[in-house]
Amino acid sequence: MKILKRNFMSKPEKIIFQTAEFDDLRQVVKLKSGENIDIFDEWFNFDYSLNEEESNFLISLIKKHRNLVLSYSEEDLKMYFISNILNKVDFLMEDKRGYFDKPLKAVINEVEFSGKTDFMLAFGIKKPQKPYFFIQEFKQTKHSVDAEDQLLAEMLAAIELNKVNLMRGAFIVGAIWRFMILEKIAENSYQFFISDACDSLNFNSLKQIYICLQAIKLKYCV
Repeated sequence: MKILKRNFMSKPEKIIFQTAEFDDLRQVVKLKSGENIDIFDEWFNFDYSLNEEESNFLISLIKKHRNLVLSYSEEDLKMYFISNILNKVDFLMEDKRGYFDKPLKAVINEVEFSGKTDFMLAFGIKKPQKPYFFIQEFKQTKHSVDAEDQLLAEMLAAIELNKVNLMRGAFIVGAIWRFMILEKIAENSYQFFISDACDSLNFNSLKQIYICLQAIKLKYCV
């Protein structure tokens, strides 16, 4: 039986977030890695001071889960650890909220991007209307590149839907968080930036994660 192979340079018919790969994304748009990590300075230096109760909460969270996080399944990690952080930030607001496992779809350069997102912050209370921030991949068994590619696919779709030039997100593998900025620099041309790793089992790093999430809530999604 003759097996027909897809031309490597041909555009895929569609991109599914859960199986997105970097090479497929690059066949749809021009996509490159940016080197200027200073782009995170404004975000990471957001003026937010934790009060005593918030600091104690983060310390307690680490102490309670430190010896378990590395053995948690995806669902355990999400429900026992990550959801506690997200609920403390409190993304349930008057005109926007966080959504788990919701569908998203957009067409970019004649290719459909679709799938369900692990977490997105979006305007709309009963259903997401305009997504503005994503957290992808609560798994710790996959390589970080898998989470990175899936997040890029979601952020590309969101930029297209919102008709904006910049989108923020984060991807998580086990205890490690990395933040991402995707910027549209021309028609069908994008660059992305990835922050240094933040270990959520370290108090100072978890504090930085918490401040970055507060910045999303209070500064970037208003």
